[in-house]
Amino acid sequence: MRIFVALRPAPEVIEHLATFLEPRRDAAPDTGWRWTPAEQWHVTLAFCSDVDDWRVEDLVERVGDAVARRAPLDLRLDGGGAFPHPDGAKVVWADLAGDRDGLVELASLSRSACSRAGAVVDGDRFRPHLTVARLSRPGQVSDWVKLLDAYAGPDWRADEVEVVASHLGEGPRRGARHEVLASLPLDGGP
Repeated sequence: MRIFVALRPAPEVIEHLATFLEPRRDAAPDTGWRWTPAEQWHVTLAFCSDVDDWRVEDLVERVGDAVARRAPLDLRLDGGGAFPHPDGAKVVWADLAGDRDGLVELASLSRSACSRAGAVVDGDRFRPHLTVARLSRPGQVSDWVKLLDAYAGPDWRADEVEVVASHLGEGPRRGARHEVLASLPLDGGP
């Protein structure tokens, strides 16, 4: 099972970014971009591409215990970028501002909890971002990065993380369907 641990921006934050992007996205030529649906926008803290079903309950419990020690984070979407770089991008993303140190700590706690549950955490170091689009082949996205660099969204308080199962689509509709397995509070406890 594909599992990820994520922060989901507040509904008003999602709506603000969607409103900002919509007319620009609609005016863009169809170039093979796959726009991430706004209802799936999130900040991935840990991603595990293959978790045994029997490990999921332990993983949720361990992530819950780990993040309960962390206080809520004050964040906002602010700026943007591209992976691996704007001249040959495969991913366009919105950046985060606010308590980035707390965000990095939360990702580290989440990744460690997943590992302790026996799941292999994918990826290298944590790079906070919210994916807005993927390209089918590397492309020039400098104009989109400049556009997102001018964006500053509203503040929000992230007070919970979600553990989500990602189910890949089949056939011509290959998008993922996300199933929230647990919403876990950031309590700031001992």
